[in-house]
Amino acid sequence: MKVGILAYQGSFEEHALQTKLAIDKLHLNADVVPVKKPSELNVVDGIILPGGESTTIGIMAQKLGVLDMLKDKISSGLPVLGTCAGAIMLAKEVSDAKVGKKSQPLIGLMDTTIIRNYYGRQRESFETTLDFSTIGGSTAKVVFIRAPAITKTWGKAKELLSLGDNKVMVQEDNMLATTFHPELSSTTIVHEYFLSIIKK
Repeated sequence: MKVGILAYQGSFEEHALQTKLAIDKLHLNADVVPVKKPSELNVVDGIILPGGESTTIGIMAQKLGVLDMLKDKISSGLPVLGTCAGAIMLAKEVSDAKVGKKSQPLIGLMDTTIIRNYYGRQRESFETTLDFSTIGGSTAKVVFIRAPAITKTWGKAKELLSLGDNKVMVQEDNMLATTFHPELSSTTIVHEYFLSIIKK
């Protein structure tokens, strides 16, 4: 098994470390590889879209010929975990808390509405405890950094975790999205759950 991490910008190194810890915990025969170009995307069994700046990541992916390929592969069943900026890239409907609708390159396959910078800018970032029992884990601290909020789901998109009125972890078939940063968490449960999706 090969797990790819889109490695243009953002927390891809932290995702690689957390994925390796999850692989060891599950005793899997798997490698974690960076993905920057189409040939690297072609050999992975699942892909992680990390946090960072969603517009920058989308522009880079588009420029290097990876964005359309991601759309095709994900729509054909390639498992994907989108965290924070990655969750924004997966959503069908995106707006910004300050400026409203914003044009940016997106994958746009998930039946979700997401609002960028929902909780505010960098200084409004926060840490909280979530209950991961819905995916086989326990409670753990997670970090929200300039976090978006998933305010609406429809179709096959299902809420797995919420915080107040907003959904913070959603799954639609082979697509998994979180608005927090699981790679900075005290638990590997999100990466373990994603690996279980790849294994199916």
